[in-house]
Amino acid sequence: MFSIGEVSRRTRIKVPTIRYYEQMGLIGVPERSEGNQRRYCAESVRRLDFIRRARELGFSRDDITDLLRMSGTPDAPCNDLHQIAGRHLASVRSRIERLRRLEAELERISHCEADSVSDCAVLETL
Repeated sequence: MFSIGEVSRRTRIKVPTIRYYEQMGLIGVPERSEGNQRRYCAESVRRLDFIRRARELGFSRDDITDLLRMSGTPDAPCNDLHQIAGRHLASVRSRIERLRRLEAELERISHCEADSVSDCAVLETL
């Protein structure tokens, strides 16, 4: 059993975030010590590691909830998992495309050859 501080160090998740995940139901309510301190089991640490990795990959809280729920049925088909990952991939690709367009526009306006602010392409574009 681990204290919340130890779980935080092991998972690299801040203590308030661990409490938030507990409140949201992403991890189970931990046991309490005689001193009323939270005591987490190894499974909670694994689950928090999973959540951290999923968040690092940009999955939403709702998707993480679904992924965790599906992980509880290891013999079920993985079509739903593929759909979640595919939707997320499409979203990432869309953001990348928007960022590329933004980059091109900023590149275009950042090389303005005007001599005064009144003629500057940056302000004209904005």
